[in-house]
Amino acid sequence: MRTEEILAAIGTGFWSWDSAAEEVTFDAEAARLLGLPGDARTWPSSEVRRLFHPADLSEISAIVNFAIAENTVAEARLRVVDEHGRVLRTVRSRSKPVTLDGPGPHRYVLAGTLQEVAEPAASEAAGTPVTGDWRRSREAFLLDAGRALAEAVSTEEVLRVAASLSMPGFSPDGLAVFGVSGGRLTVIGHHGHHSGDERPFTEMSLDTDYPAAEVVRTGQAIYLSSPEEYRRRYPATWPLARDFGRRCWAFLPLISSGHTMGAWMAGFRHSVAFSPDERSVLSTVARMLAQALTRAGTAETERALSVGLQRTMMPSLGSGVPGLTVAARYVPTGGGLQIGGDWYDVIPLPNGRIALVIGDVQGHDVRAAGLMGQLRIALRAYASEGHRPDAVLSRASRFLSGLTDAYTPSGDEAGDEDRIAAARFATCLYAEADPESGTLDIARAGHPDPVVISADGTAMIRQTAGGLPLGIETDADYPTTRVVLAPDETIMLCTDGLIETGGHDMATGWARLQPVLEEPVDDLEQLADALVQAVHGPGAQYTTGPLANRSDDDIAVLVLRREGTGSRRIPRRRSAMTIAQAEPERIAAARQQLRGLLHDWADGEQVDSAELMISEMATNVLVHTDGDALVLAEVSGARGERRLRVEVADSSDELPHKRRPGEMASSGRGLVLMEMLADSWGVDPRGEGKCIWFELHESPGPSEPGRAASLTGS
Repeated sequence: MRTEEILAAIGTGFWSWDSAAEEVTFDAEAARLLGLPGDARTWPSSEVRRLFHPADLSEISAIVNFAIAENTVAEARLRVVDEHGRVLRTVRSRSKPVTLDGPGPHRYVLAGTLQEVAEPAASEAAGTPVTGDWRRSREAFLLDAGRALAEAVSTEEVLRVAASLSMPGFSPDGLAVFGVSGGRLTVIGHHGHHSGDERPFTEMSLDTDYPAAEVVRTGQAIYLSSPEEYRRRYPATWPLARDFGRRCWAFLPLISSGHTMGAWMAGFRHSVAFSPDERSVLSTVARMLAQALTRAGTAETERALSVGLQRTMMPSLGSGVPGLTVAARYVPTGGGLQIGGDWYDVIPLPNGRIALVIGDVQGHDVRAAGLMGQLRIALRAYASEGHRPDAVLSRASRFLSGLTDAYTPSGDEAGDEDRIAAARFATCLYAEADPESGTLDIARAGHPDPVVISADGTAMIRQTAGGLPLGIETDADYPTTRVVLAPDETIMLCTDGLIETGGHDMATGWARLQPVLEEPVDDLEQLADALVQAVHGPGAQYTTGPLANRSDDDIAVLVLRREGTGSRRIPRRRSAMTIAQAEPERIAAARQQLRGLLHDWADGEQVDSAELMISEMATNVLVHTDGDALVLAEVSGARGERRLRVEVADSSDELPHKRRPGEMASSGRGLVLMEMLADSWGVDPRGEGKCIWFELHESPGPSEPGRAASLTGS
């Protein structure tokens, strides 16, 4: 008896599908099951597709591709329909795909059997791999699993997501992820086991007769549907698996970029048939798991590189300098390798002073970090040679310009846009601090101004003279500004990331930081933490631990306090600045400084009067003398009873005298205004030059200036 006759006797037909020729061949029994004429013949694929339910046809391609990948049998249930779409019967197809050589994708031949099966009841259909709820649940599960694994950013998170996956209808009770290191298996993580259960499986040679080892060697999945099958195929390692009490196992390769990086084990305490649908789900999860582990591993490597690089580049503050307390923080940007161009430094100088440096190289990439490292070393070298702040920045600008020129394409290889893109510049603030006197000589290259926090907690931007960013001009000048810190006063230096992160500009960013700067804290470490948390919120982390990943820009902050009485809340605040003959625009800065000192003064009209008088006094010096004006303002006393004293000194011995200007006169009103607006005023001759001063005594008034003015000058 022929094979066809035997198959027909048990209601089974034979068929083959040639994907290259788009032809399907049926024997007589297979044709009968599909409602075709009873003779064996070959049909075009387009004619055959009309015989099946469209929802079932949509699954065929995925099932066949999975069977080819897994080298298994393709099994599916197909509903046969008439010309009106009514279901006539359901047949089960079991076929073995054989790939064909030759041009073009998806060239294969399916050869197998067709057999009629009873239509499952509604309650049973939900759990079958045909159509219906199970299929929809599977698709929803895979979407959720893919989304969760894509959002995992560390190996620990990937393993936690994998352990929480609840597969539709056949969830495993135990999972293990194996890696490969030095020709041996390693257990990356597991779930559903006790601590220590993984020890027999770690450091296992890939030559061991163990399913995970074989999966790594061959790249093919292994499904074990019973303990007997496990014991028969892997007798050497069966005793290791026996005590876990499971009945079925699936071992799948973790493949990334064509390389088998490990294996994934799913163990079940209930029987699983490992149907094509179930294998498809497991295989899809394994692919997503491999991709997620690869991404997480790459991210963790980058983070480790970032931490090591930044720790190497950031200085140790050591035990500090007698008379000064220093604290610093650095938070890298959240993008890429999390390394950028921001840095800070504290440099001991030969004269017993210290230099504070903070800067920002343009960019947030490896090249920016490299330039930052070289520039930091150059600045330390110039500072150690004993150069003044202006000379240090001038030399650093020439140094950086030479470095960026070396990176810039030249000749016919690049146009103007390429040369501009390759150039890099850096902003920097360099301050030389004297611990004994509290003076800081500051030179600034395009960097944000420092903020001085007085002993009573008032925070004000201290405007300083500045030059172009480093690397733009080889012969740039950087004027020096002297700032004097009184005991218990603090100065804060930062990069623009602290100010502008979160969509802020310079004005709104300073206003956001002002309450933090004025909050009473005795520990500078707490102040540094509070400044970063004001931008990132609680839980921001630095280079001493896992890096924060929420920054628009790198952040570097450096705070220094001159030690004094130990109490920051003494009722005194002061400001000093020099207005050069060539810088009349700094009169506006003096008004802003004064308004900052008086930000909480009770009478707003007195604040306006003080601004008018300081402007008149400074202008008179610039107009009627050949020297610079030294402006000193100090507020002392308890709130509500405070005294403002403003002094403007110059080097001229000529004393001012009060005049009676006419209505059309353009000058001569300065002393008249002081007599009208000040509570007291005077002129004090000095050894070289003179000092004009006025005082105001606080009194309740109708209005108060805005708080933001102390930082923004508005």
